[in-house]
Amino acid sequence: MKIKLFAAAALFATSLLSAQIDFRSTRFGLTGGATISRVSNAHNPSGPRYSFYGGALALIPVDNNDQFYIQTEVEYLGAGESGKDKDAKGATGYNAIYANNYISVPIYFKGYFSEAESEFFALAGPKFNFLVSQKVSDPGKPFYVPEQLEEYPDLNGKASSFNLAIGLGIGFSYKRMLEVTARYDLGLSNTYKGLMGELNADPNTAKKKSEQVFSVGLSYIFQ
Repeated sequence: MKIKLFAAAALFATSLLSAQIDFRSTRFGLTGGATISRVSNAHNPSGPRYSFYGGALALIPVDNNDQFYIQTEVEYLGAGESGKDKDAKGATGYNAIYANNYISVPIYFKGYFSEAESEFFALAGPKFNFLVSQKVSDPGKPFYVPEQLEEYPDLNGKASSFNLAIGLGIGFSYKRMLEVTARYDLGLSNTYKGLMGELNADPNTAKKKSEQVFSVGLSYIFQ
């Protein structure tokens, strides 16, 4: 799996290097929107966390027909999960919030479906997420409670400081200025390495803790 990922990353990088990148025609913009995130195999009960993202982008042409671009961004990204599983109301941890907040740097390859001024587009590429804060409230597990940490010396709920993800998205551009985008980010990293040694009745706790984020937002690109 890792070999395939490295091969895909190398192919992506090679494609960018061989493209006709025109940095002089770079346009800049602002972007932001709402997020829904979860982390698989980490907490039980497990539910979505609702947050937001926001930041700046650069749109760099890679051809001469106004259709293909590299879109890089620097943004604040709220992710993580909650305990609000609809089937676990009243259970310990139902009101928990496991908030992971990142500075995220996505690098997308973006293609409009035609050269039309108003058109649909798709984008895909890696996202590099750097943890800036982790806030946990009403946890359902003792690994987050300072008074109980001594009982579990080999376990902790600290989120990884770096998270690699693959982002996919689709959207619509109005006159190449105002754009609405829906994105899905699949985490490739293990978000909670400190929980891997947990043993209980749920076999999923021994699996990698993958963070997923779905977002919908608006971007304004300056002329």
